[in-house]
Amino acid sequence: MEKVVIIGTGPAGLTAAVYTARANLNPLVIEGFEPGGQLITTPEVENYPGFPEGISGAELMDRTRKQAERFGARFKTGEVTEACFDCRPHSITLTDGEKIEAQTIIIATGASAQYLGIESEQKLIGRGVSGCATCDGAFYRDVPVAVLGGGDTAMEEALFLTHFASKITVIHRRDQFRASKIMADRLLAHPKIEVLWDTVIEEVLDVEKNEVTGLKLRNVKTDELSELAVNGLFVAIGHKPNTAPFASQLDTDHAGYLVAKNTRTNVEGVFAAGDVADSVYRQAVSAAGTGCMAALEAERYLTGLGK
Repeated sequence: MEKVVIIGTGPAGLTAAVYTARANLNPLVIEGFEPGGQLITTPEVENYPGFPEGISGAELMDRTRKQAERFGARFKTGEVTEACFDCRPHSITLTDGEKIEAQTIIIATGASAQYLGIESEQKLIGRGVSGCATCDGAFYRDVPVAVLGGGDTAMEEALFLTHFASKITVIHRRDQFRASKIMADRLLAHPKIEVLWDTVIEEVLDVEKNEVTGLKLRNVKTDELSELAVNGLFVAIGHKPNTAPFASQLDTDHAGYLVAKNTRTNVEGVFAAGDVADSVYRQAVSAAGTGCMAALEAERYLTGLGK
């Protein structure tokens, strides 16, 4: 039986691994088939403390993994298909059928940005297509960009981008926003922002550059096709927390994010860290911070058990 099992290898999971390993808890880290989390699609991270020249997301995660391994963290590839938190000890089951029992479990499975799913968009993620303006907006200084979406998140992304981009075009498939009136009014009043109503993206263009050069658009009412020259596309149609094996046993909010107080879930010995429990900030540094918190909480929990 394991003392600590950590599910996920993004900033939260790997930070939890560093802290629990340094506490001699010999953690077992379950990394999915895409280790490193969303950050590995980011070619350059400029806002993570300690890297004044920036660092690629993949390298940052690789360094953090090696740091955890240095202190004794163990890694196992697989995805969790089932969990039993009513059981004592808790248990998880992996895709290959292996069942792992643990005294404490830290869930750091993150949240996935919702994308359109079209081929041209998928191949350009990290090359002009992004799901996070706060993360990548500074790379688009004085160039035109587009934001896809009509909710508060899209409004926030577009307004944030006004600090960098020369022009922001908000693309929405309906003729009115779903966002709150105050956010919509703020966006519509901004001189840098233009809205294309009743419009969908048919294709993301990358004319001989392997990076975004424009968008092929379609008006849903007239079927008229057009092209829009932009250097970046920010997709703001929502995030989905990766909680499928756990949600039925743990408290979640209306959007499906795990509810945790100081990383403690409603089940003793089960902790949540990073974007899986954060619908607001979704930053690598904040995820790492909660990974640290979850590790310390797990250590204190085990101490209370006399383990």
